[in-house]
Amino acid sequence: MICTMSAAAVAVWLGTVVTILSRSHADRNVYPSAGVLFVHVLEREYFKGEFPPYPKAGDPSNDPITFNTNLKGYPDRPGWLRYIQRTPHSDGVLYGSPTAEHIGKPTVIEITAYNRRTFETARHNLVINIKAAEEFPLPYQAEFYIKNMNVEEMLASEVLGDFLGAVKNVWQPERLNAINITSALDRGGRVPLPINNLKEGVYVMVGADVPFSSCLREVESPHNQLRCSQEMEPVISCDKKFRAQFHIDWCKISLVDINKVVPVYVTRPEPGTGILPEFGEYKPPSESLKSRDYFSDFLVTLAVPSAVALVLFFILGYTMCCRREGVEKRNMQTPDIQLVHHSSIQKSTKELRSMSKNREISWPLSTLPVFNPVSGEVVPPIHPDNYETTSMPLMQTQANLQNQITIPQQRPSGEDLKTAVL
Repeated sequence: MICTMSAAAVAVWLGTVVTILSRSHADRNVYPSAGVLFVHVLEREYFKGEFPPYPKAGDPSNDPITFNTNLKGYPDRPGWLRYIQRTPHSDGVLYGSPTAEHIGKPTVIEITAYNRRTFETARHNLVINIKAAEEFPLPYQAEFYIKNMNVEEMLASEVLGDFLGAVKNVWQPERLNAINITSALDRGGRVPLPINNLKEGVYVMVGADVPFSSCLREVESPHNQLRCSQEMEPVISCDKKFRAQFHIDWCKISLVDINKVVPVYVTRPEPGTGILPEFGEYKPPSESLKSRDYFSDFLVTLAVPSAVALVLFFILGYTMCCRREGVEKRNMQTPDIQLVHHSSIQKSTKELRSMSKNREISWPLSTLPVFNPVSGEVVPPIHPDNYETTSMPLMQTQANLQNQITIPQQRPSGEDLKTAVL
């Protein structure tokens, strides 16, 4: 299919293989066909003439230029039209595949070029007149996933022509057209790492008028389907015709015969005229409006919650402050023996704490010299004064000590002896 375009249109011809290309110029009219890939290149060299040259005559001009494209009167482009520019020093590309619903509707695209050196702009209009194709759509459509290409590389006329030529040799159709090109990033693919010259990948859809060849059908065999499920490359006999330039992921190829696809009709409401229906004369509200009393709203919003919070505060205060028993009432209800026991424990605790603070205080009663209750003789303490007492227990049994001192016994006198004999 040959689509008539302006003077700068470029057609990729390989037998009957045709796609649409054009070069950017001021206020240009182009005539793409519905269902055929449309590519429009925005050349930086052309727009350089719109900006002032470098201050020094003869210096090479390599201004960074970026483009903004939008539908006239709207902030974005039509849904079928995409735009890509990799760097400010590369050309921009408009590409897409118009559908039948856009036939006969001129689309004006505003192209604004920004000079990042001088901050000046230049604007041109691109009028896209979409016409109907002779045979639309082509019944047999195949979508290939090419792993070693970016979308702007695939949109180049030479590369796209080489790919369509390889497909034509494998498929052998009478009519073959490029229908659409989509970056893998638009399909949810990941951005590749900037190593080993990795590419994003691109999906290329082509259409033909003859059924799919046996080579393309090989991917549907059970053996190849099993290899794809195991993440292995399938065995395709015609892969060598693409491998020299294009690395195709055959597990992601899609073959669609639109003659066998059951159409799904979605009922949409008929659009109106955009004018509101007639409801009669507009009647504004009366000026004598009654004032609204907000006192009840105040009570419900502030007074009632504050009153509830105050009541809860008094209940909590009474419970915590007025319901305490006190020390005297507690002692009156406690048995005397328990109070005495508790008091002795407190005294012993205080004594131990005071001893731990000052080691030079007087010895406790358990370490004082022992005396004989009969004779009154005083026995030295168990430990000398220079004995380390930090690890010594307060109460020890003298019978278990190595340096135990025997308390001398008083000898009975003569009268006592006689009394004891008697």
